[in-house]
Amino acid sequence: MHHRRTIHLPGYDYAQPGGYFATMVTQDRALLFGDIIDGEMRLNEFGIIADETWRWLAGQYPYVDLDVWTIMPNHVHGILMIKPIACRGGSIPGGGPAPIVKPLGQLIGAFKTVSAKRINLARCTPGVPVWQRNYYEHIIRDEKEMDAIRRYIQNNPSLWDLDREKPG
Repeated sequence: MHHRRTIHLPGYDYAQPGGYFATMVTQDRALLFGDIIDGEMRLNEFGIIADETWRWLAGQYPYVDLDVWTIMPNHVHGILMIKPIACRGGSIPGGGPAPIVKPLGQLIGAFKTVSAKRINLARCTPGVPVWQRNYYEHIIRDEKEMDAIRRYIQNNPSLWDLDREKPG
């Protein structure tokens, strides 16, 4: 029996406010989202869907902010910020109940589910896996780390030829 190893830091609350770096890779590292041309990513229809769905997270969840991200031919890198929710008496400013904060894994799951459904609808392949089952995550601990990760994400398209996610 195969047991998957967890990628999470034991005992850490992934719903707490902070910055998180995540990478999601396509099933079988399929080059699904476009091409790198002259060091610049050119999104195709499916890459545009992945980009729109990543942006959707911030609109769908009021406690999510997006920092930098890039859609690559077969993976997505992004920094997702979970903001604190100021609530008094169980409600948010302006009224209404305070939202339940989804942890990082559920947010990534929502992104992968919504983008896969939209991509599969566009390519007429219902139910076909778009994403690998897991994802890479890193808790961003300080501004120095944040700056380094931002540079890595922004420079990723120009370094595609050296990328370990690039197929053979």
